[in-house]
Amino acid sequence: MRPRLPFLLIGLAVAAIHLALPQVERFSSPKAVEAGAGFSMQSTGNGKATLYIIGPGQVLKRDVQLGESTTFSPGSLCYAGRYLAVLAGESFTESRSFDVAPASKPATLSFIAKPSRLPVGLHDGITGAVYVFDSYHNLITTPMPVTFELSTASGTAQKRTAASSDGAAWTSMDSTARQGIDKFVAHVGEIYSARIVAQVPGDPCGLKMSARQIGERVQLITDPVRDCNGNAVPDGTVVTFTARYGGKQSTIDEPLKHGVAEVITQIHSGTTLSVASGVVMGNQIGWDK
Repeated sequence: MRPRLPFLLIGLAVAAIHLALPQVERFSSPKAVEAGAGFSMQSTGNGKATLYIIGPGQVLKRDVQLGESTTFSPGSLCYAGRYLAVLAGESFTESRSFDVAPASKPATLSFIAKPSRLPVGLHDGITGAVYVFDSYHNLITTPMPVTFELSTASGTAQKRTAASSDGAAWTSMDSTARQGIDKFVAHVGEIYSARIVAQVPGDPCGLKMSARQIGERVQLITDPVRDCNGNAVPDGTVVTFTARYGGKQSTIDEPLKHGVAEVITQIHSGTTLSVASGVVMGNQIGWDK
């Protein structure tokens, strides 16, 4: 066994020297590339090899001449994410990782505005959220200023500015005092997206009725019904007339027509009359005729 020992030691020494030698890098890749941008990879050595680029939803293959630069034209890599470059030769295989980042210029916005219909005069009643994308539909995570604007038909506008975070920005707006169709717009630079928000009258406010004798019956009629901002409450809103007499109570529901509610009914002297719409109470009248 002893004669073999010198050969074993020589083999171990050769292996140690081989491991100690610096590994030759066959090619280099960029650390990061912007989506849609052109780029190149430089290889070393002689001969031929195949270069593969593997990433989210994309695989590229190029036959390369070692020692030369391999160029990829703009638009070759579109999807943001982590990519792997693999160079395969006859006697070697090497790989490098690099990132493809979203393009820096926004191209489209995904704008969500809720609700699409709400009463007037609500603080922070409208919310808007924006997602910023590049031309390849990558979410741009770099912070960007986003301007939100809610404008009425008369030109009155509310404005808010927020910085996007991880590709998203959001805000809240007050619904305006007047009913109508408002335009809600989000801007990022020259890119914008618009939504329509319908603002309708709120609950009736200052509900008031009057009573008058018509023959043997009594007419009960409201004043034009409006909300607290002076907007006409829409026809079809139910108004309830209540009569209390002798410990008993009767009610009549009547929808608004042309802005008022009206009933004609038989009423005894000494009856207490009241009016309401939903949870909103109006005035009372004591009928003594």
